[in-house]
Amino acid sequence: MCELRLQSLEKKILFEAGETPAVVYEMKKQVDSFREKLESVEHLSWLGLFKDLSEGTHKPSPFYHKRALRKTREECEHVREKFLQMSSLEVSEGVRQYLKTPTFDNWQWEDAEIMVLLQVMYTDLDFIATFNIEPEVLQQFLFEVYRRYNNIPFHNFKHCFCVTQMMYGLIWLTDLKSKMDSVDLLIMLTSAVCHDLDHTGYNNVYQINAQTELALRYNDISPLENHHCAVAFEILERTESNIFRNLSMDQYKRIREGIIKCILATDMTRHNEILNKFKLILPAFDFTNKDHRDVLMMILIKVSDISNEARPMEVAEPWLDCLLQEFYNQSDVEKLEGLPVTPFMDRDKVTKPSSQTGFIRFVLLPLFIELANLFPCLEHHIIDPVRKALDYYTEMEKALEREKKNWAQSENAAKSKEAAVGRQDSQTEAGPEASKPDIQ
Repeated sequence: MCELRLQSLEKKILFEAGETPAVVYEMKKQVDSFREKLESVEHLSWLGLFKDLSEGTHKPSPFYHKRALRKTREECEHVREKFLQMSSLEVSEGVRQYLKTPTFDNWQWEDAEIMVLLQVMYTDLDFIATFNIEPEVLQQFLFEVYRRYNNIPFHNFKHCFCVTQMMYGLIWLTDLKSKMDSVDLLIMLTSAVCHDLDHTGYNNVYQINAQTELALRYNDISPLENHHCAVAFEILERTESNIFRNLSMDQYKRIREGIIKCILATDMTRHNEILNKFKLILPAFDFTNKDHRDVLMMILIKVSDISNEARPMEVAEPWLDCLLQEFYNQSDVEKLEGLPVTPFMDRDKVTKPSSQTGFIRFVLLPLFIELANLFPCLEHHIIDPVRKALDYYTEMEKALEREKKNWAQSENAAKSKEAAVGRQDSQTEAGPEASKPDIQ
């Protein structure tokens, strides 16, 4: 908490004064020193709470961290009870319209309320009537989804909601209801809901390098995304939570194929492959062509999945803090286990602005711009905010560079002063005779 407050203070001073006073440098040194002391004591280290750090041949399960991340039964039942109490309440028209916009602020809503909002999405897209989804089955499905998202900093139930809400907003903003059939829309929304189920906060690189259960099960091929799909269909296998149980076999097969395709598309190692496919078909895009629609659906879930920077900064920036926390946790574990450290997650090398400027410039904007080429209305809704975010983090990066320069100058000045004092002390100790030249 002390470190977070100091970071906030530094940021404010940097933007207002353009440089950091010496007193802040001293505070930062003290915080760093305290953190080093804290992390050097095994029983106080956050890693020590979850892992046996003693030396030896025993290698703990790569999934040791999952035990602490699962929601408790009491926690789930409490949220379930609140959700069921609220599920029959009428959501205002103002909230329903707000829910269709990229500016929606997820931080104002509790988990039970979020489940109600997800229920509204299925209702307002006419899925309840079109696919004969019983309200109690939808509620059980949403509860099971909530239960299977873990308590981790970023890839949690609120992230699931944000991705789904952005997908929902894009459906309305681009008028996809008039361009695609209800089955495709149901695939996209449900894929967004399920796309990170049972994520443990450690990405595919870690899974593969650590040879985890998931990497072994899926032969190093998109282990997380395959797992998310599998968990989704575990939920849908149960009669009480199967929102597709009243569909024909052909409809179900189409939906299952579509959900798997969409969730697997969220593996960022496939980013260029999918984006290039979209670029090829874009000049002659045809909504009646199934292959074209399939690629568009993958693009839409990809855009939704990494869309935080399209939101207002007060909504987006806390999400970046959550993401960096998850990244730093992974790199800490990689160092602890002697695994290759994922470069963009290393807390010793990555800063908040540096993590964003390249990502926005080379990943987000090219993807969003191609989607806006098909739907020009998105220029205002998602591209302009992303460009503003790029400017914001570029300025922050410049401010940090100035801080580093000032820090280095301050350190060099301090060392020079210490050296000068040391020479003066040596001369004083040697006495006045030491300074006289030798006379032959």
